[in-house]
Amino acid sequence: MTLEEALKLLTLPRVLGKDPEGAEIVAANGRYGPYVKRADDFRSLDSEEKLFTVSLDEALALLAAPKVRQRRAAAPPLREMGPDPITEKPMVIKEGRFGPYVTDGEYNASLRRGQTPEELTIEQASEMLAEKRAKGPAPKKKVAAKKAPAKKAADEKAPAKKAAAKKATPAKKAAAKKAAPKKATASAE
Repeated sequence: MTLEEALKLLTLPRVLGKDPEGAEIVAANGRYGPYVKRADDFRSLDSEEKLFTVSLDEALALLAAPKVRQRRAAAPPLREMGPDPITEKPMVIKEGRFGPYVTDGEYNASLRRGQTPEELTIEQASEMLAEKRAKGPAPKKKVAAKKAPAKKAADEKAPAKKAAAKKATPAKKAAAKKAAPKKATASAE
């Protein structure tokens, strides 16, 4: 890093000016990259070089535009199958995260190995969805799993205490036997 680059970085955050309402507009580099800020409103910049070149007008245009999320848009269906013979809902084949699947809008069924969206028949798709309906919704996972290990730890400690108590008992009996004759001799005198 050169001295010029370091001095350039020390100018950040860079105040661009004020908007018509009087709020200060700033260009800065943050955790998720370069951005423009007005009060609590943030917009990302395309590159770090824009931190030093963005003007007040460009920043106002960015802040006026709606926020853009980096999420993927929904893909169009691979194939429309027509209505399900059982439920009369329209069946569609879509591409999902784990491969193609058939859906009626309520239930989803993954295509089996060897099946392609082009070769799948309406009867096969309807049968796959009927199997999913018969299974019902997936069971929800229990959140209270953290309490179970605590009980196990307590159960593990209990046998250890019992074992320690059993070992201590013979020692107490031996001590009691030794102490008993002394008391008996003391009381006999």
